[in-house]
Amino acid sequence: MKALLKVFSAWQQCNLMLRILMGIIIGSVLALTLPGQAVVSMLGDLFVGALKGIAPVLVFVLVADSVSKARNGLGSRFKSVVMLYLLSTLVAAVVAVLVSFLFPVTIALTNTPDASNAAPGALSEVFQNIVKKIVCNPIEAISDANYLSILFWSIIVGLALKMVGHQQTLLSLHDWAEAVSKVVSWIIQCAPFGILGLVYSSVSASGLDIFTTYGRLLLLLVGCMLTVALVIHPIIVGSMLRRNPFPLVWKCLKGSAVSAFFTRSSAANIPVNMALCKRLGLDEDFYSVSIPLGSTINMNGAAITITVMTLATCHTLGIETSFFSALLLSIIATLGACGASGVAGGSLLLIPMACSLFGINNDVAMQVVAVGFIIGVVQDSLETALNSGSDVLFTTTAEFYERMKQGEKAD
Repeated sequence: MKALLKVFSAWQQCNLMLRILMGIIIGSVLALTLPGQAVVSMLGDLFVGALKGIAPVLVFVLVADSVSKARNGLGSRFKSVVMLYLLSTLVAAVVAVLVSFLFPVTIALTNTPDASNAAPGALSEVFQNIVKKIVCNPIEAISDANYLSILFWSIIVGLALKMVGHQQTLLSLHDWAEAVSKVVSWIIQCAPFGILGLVYSSVSASGLDIFTTYGRLLLLLVGCMLTVALVIHPIIVGSMLRRNPFPLVWKCLKGSAVSAFFTRSSAANIPVNMALCKRLGLDEDFYSVSIPLGSTINMNGAAITITVMTLATCHTLGIETSFFSALLLSIIATLGACGASGVAGGSLLLIPMACSLFGINNDVAMQVVAVGFIIGVVQDSLETALNSGSDVLFTTTAEFYERMKQGEKAD
């Protein structure tokens, strides 16, 4: 028993990223040598399921707790982070437009699997769905992981408690937030085993077809996302903070984007981002609201996917697209991406909405969605990594920017 405890203690003391790397290697080897083992795949399902199960509760109690005891002076930081979220998403869409014009690709629209999910047909429908989601039953919102509604009701409850709550009630809410955070930390310790299962499932199920049949399309998507992550984001952060942005960019990629790549869910990665913000020394009152908000409206990768897939469809069908109409597509993709689901494949279902701008009918658009699901094992993983990693990046940038302004005033 003592020997087992020593092994467990040594395992915990080992760097988490190193343990995750071990999980990736072992998962890949097992997939190549022993494919089709459901028990191994179940490790990934259990890990993601546990994160998705606890994340809605975590967001509700953390946001309510933070709002109930929030100090004055947080407003400017929220303005900064919301501006960064929306600006970066719009710029990502514009980058996708420019790259799509420079390197046009086409899609094989015949003999593709039919997508079963229903997608919104117009931007107005997206807005209606967003408004309806915000005010739905809060218990149902937590059950369905409806983060727009969770954010809304947690802020309302937090404000109400701040106005009428007794000190003992506020302390009790804080204890609940701490308890749920502790549960999340236990789940995170299981990440190497979960990622082992996720990698095993991906390598077992995905052949090389996605790199041949849809190779150019996938390369275009990956190129856009890497350009935004490694060029555009550092430019935005560096211009605001007036210093070398790459150490911070690297920390966010290593601490958030890697895990988001494998979980393929911005919502499931919220606890990971919360923990990273804590390690970076950020104000919990701020990041406990800005991180869940970012998982809802900071959708750089989703905007790229919607834009690239739509323009590829136009190129395939021979539809002439002016630069002005493409820029209009960027705005629509930005607004639509803000309503994208925080789960795997959420952005793909908004492609028909963008295609409708060019008169592309829903039958053709849904074939494009089906193509998206085929390449999704890479596209969606990288998209989620870009989205979730930038949540922490821009939250940190907003706080450091406000600290810098306060320092300049003090001087």
